[in-house]
Amino acid sequence: MDRVILHCDLNNFYASVECRDEPSIRGIPVAVCGDPAQRHGIVLAKNNLAKARGVRTGEAIWEAKLKCPDLHLVPPHFDKYIKASRAARAIYTCYTDQVESFGIDECWLDITRTCRFFGGSEHVAAEIRRRIREEIGITASVGVSFNKIFAKLGSDLKKPDATTLISRENFRELVWGLDAGELLFVGRATGAKLRRLGIGTIGELARTPEKVLRENLGKNGSALWRYANGLDDSPVSRIGESPRIKSIGNSTTAPRDLVSDRDVRVALWALCESVAARLREANLRCSTVTLHLRDTSLFSFERQAPLSAPCCTADGIFSAAYSLFTANQRMSPLRSIGVRASGLTGTDVEQLSVYPEYERNLRQEELEKRIDRLREKYGPDIVRHGIVMTCPELAADRLLKPHGFML
Repeated sequence: MDRVILHCDLNNFYASVECRDEPSIRGIPVAVCGDPAQRHGIVLAKNNLAKARGVRTGEAIWEAKLKCPDLHLVPPHFDKYIKASRAARAIYTCYTDQVESFGIDECWLDITRTCRFFGGSEHVAAEIRRRIREEIGITASVGVSFNKIFAKLGSDLKKPDATTLISRENFRELVWGLDAGELLFVGRATGAKLRRLGIGTIGELARTPEKVLRENLGKNGSALWRYANGLDDSPVSRIGESPRIKSIGNSTTAPRDLVSDRDVRVALWALCESVAARLREANLRCSTVTLHLRDTSLFSFERQAPLSAPCCTADGIFSAAYSLFTANQRMSPLRSIGVRASGLTGTDVEQLSVYPEYERNLRQEELEKRIDRLREKYGPDIVRHGIVMTCPELAADRLLKPHGFML
């Protein structure tokens, strides 16, 4: 028996919520944008009127304004988006306990076992769209298929407020003529590699021997061949299931260029504190640290290094990340910086004891856990590292207050 998978996509999500709550902007082009003063001035979402004028998600505000001079800009209100997202998930759970998020505005649902109780797959899709429209005040598009990849593709084919069925009988007709870039997990770089192989459509991808794709794209090539041929068998997670965490990271576009060693150390420490705190919250340690740098010409590169022992401390992660920076620094001022921890393992003290420096690592870990508890009780600024207090405006995602103890 074929599975029945839905993919629900809340149309123009951020912009739709803003237009729902402010009737005066419903009939004009609208874009939800980041704060240009913090150099986050890009389009996060747009409504259909803005889309028709060529405005694209991810482009700079000035580019969007060139295409659409009368574009109305709205700052994001993430509290409202989270509330609407949770309301949509509450609707989905009325039909199945297999609901898997794919971002704040998209979810897969596996209704294989339950759809017959609700009148069939397309009836469930129509019912979900109606409830989202009436109960939340926005619209959704739903793809219905026998696997997750095609369900996701179906929700993209017709917008807004539409249902698209991609079945075993019609997927070659509906899917194979589309550009290969429409397939999930085919990004810009992979799309370019496919074009160099003479592959332009999903059908051409499907008809290319898997061996050729694997030789040129590695494991990803085999996966894409399976997706294009409708062979995706990945399951939809159940509510409450947590996917295995492969890495934890954080990055920031600084409010001004990072032009000195001190600037980099301030921003880097704040990021490492954030990553380390999230590792400890998940009871994980990392064995590899990756540093991402982007300069003012938008040239970017990554460097990574293994740790001498797994850790979940800002001190250890910062030491590795800063060493990567000093070994690879360039003269150009930096626009953004990021840190990622990978090679994750559990926080087993016995495993750590095989490393010579484990006693020092445990002492540092215990110190930072105590700082976690102080911040949880008294606020994030109660304890601050001295380097951060020398230039608080560069401290990642929050403005630090000039109080607290210096470490």
